[in-house]
Amino acid sequence: MTWKTHPGTSLSMDLVQKDTNFRAHFRCFNPDYPETYELDQIVYRCESCDDLLEVVHDTDALKKYSPEEWKQCFDARLGSIEFPNTSGVWNKREWVLPQISLENIVSMGEGRTHLLDAGGFAKELGLESLHIKQCGVSHTGSFKDLGMTVLVSQVKQMISQGQSIRAIACASTGDTSAALAAYAAKAGIPSIVFLPENKVSTAQLIQPVSNGAKVISLDTDFDGCMKIVQEVTQQENVYLANSMNSLRIEGQKTISFEIAQQFGWQIPDWIVIPGGNLGNVSALGNGFLMLKEMGLIEKLPRIALAQAENANPLYRSFLKDFAEFESVEASPTLASAIQIGNPVSIRKAIKTLQQFQGVVADASEEELADASARGDLYGMYNDPHTGVALAAMLKLIDKGTIQKGQKVIVISTANGLKFTEFKVKYHQKALAEVQSRHANEIISCKANLGAVMDIVRTLHPTS
Repeated sequence: MTWKTHPGTSLSMDLVQKDTNFRAHFRCFNPDYPETYELDQIVYRCESCDDLLEVVHDTDALKKYSPEEWKQCFDARLGSIEFPNTSGVWNKREWVLPQISLENIVSMGEGRTHLLDAGGFAKELGLESLHIKQCGVSHTGSFKDLGMTVLVSQVKQMISQGQSIRAIACASTGDTSAALAAYAAKAGIPSIVFLPENKVSTAQLIQPVSNGAKVISLDTDFDGCMKIVQEVTQQENVYLANSMNSLRIEGQKTISFEIAQQFGWQIPDWIVIPGGNLGNVSALGNGFLMLKEMGLIEKLPRIALAQAENANPLYRSFLKDFAEFESVEASPTLASAIQIGNPVSIRKAIKTLQQFQGVVADASEEELADASARGDLYGMYNDPHTGVALAAMLKLIDKGTIQKGQKVIVISTANGLKFTEFKVKYHQKALAEVQSRHANEIISCKANLGAVMDIVRTLHPTS
């Protein structure tokens, strides 16, 4: 099926035509150095100024088709069961990685995650609506799948073109390693992951082990692992898979596309997102900016970035209006995936927040744990990082920054099932420095109807 467009042109809902003129390339993030590189080059930073790169699309070519035609195409693909439209990333492929050959796409049906309508919670808070974007409902259980499918697909294409790449490597606090290991295994490419010793949950640790990655546990924190992996990927033909590689950002920006599409191409007032290495907030911003430039949306949401109090360098910078930034030594936090004191994407994150009238809030260990549990009482099953975002949202509502009657979306980055120990300890009131205000302790009772009914009557007293 083909959507009819302007005379002489057509836009397929099924497969990208081989003669398409859609193009993308790397460009230096620093506007003073307009260096560009092809996507099949092994390059992560500008060779002139050492700044990060970003993927830039030829939007003039994309604009041959009207906003309504793109909406029609994307909406039609949403209902398709044909590969690669079953992926929430690849059903927007012209806006992500337009030059990829379909046979090199490595997909596990990532994306297309639902917006959980937390209407009861919204009513309690006085919001018009509250939705949770469940990015953890994905193959490896986190939003990292969105970026990894793009990166591994590009690597597979590079290898098919004769480039010598021995393996793909990453530093991780858990979720990135799981995504890399799974997608690399599917592609048949060796993977190496560097994890901080004793700082990753068992559920997260066993994922890359099971998928055959070479797992190296280092006696350091994430920032230390990040330093090592950058040194390793400068030699031995090992490709870097961390979010400083902007191919990852391209996949993650589809969160914005999905939110707009699921909202009927309308935009909420606020999006609250947890941040550690800070690639995801820049991805979120890139997606919405592209939607607005292409005419599919009319306004931008405001963005609230949430950090754990024990790892909050961006929050400290925000308090000084971003006039300066200093890295910190991150302290242990229940939100282990964002226990990062020297985020690599700091400049991208600050730029995004400035473009989106953004704010930053942080949450203590008790605040994030209680907020996670409070959300669970409305049917969720939140990981601690979503707890950070929920806690930040509650603080911003109390301050009046997020106003009553507004529409809010919270980004849930990972599946709560990865953090079962956190949930169990919360309800057992066994978390250090956490009182567990919403604990729901298991009641021990004899197998006796009378004793059971006494408990039932206590739980549900009659008038």
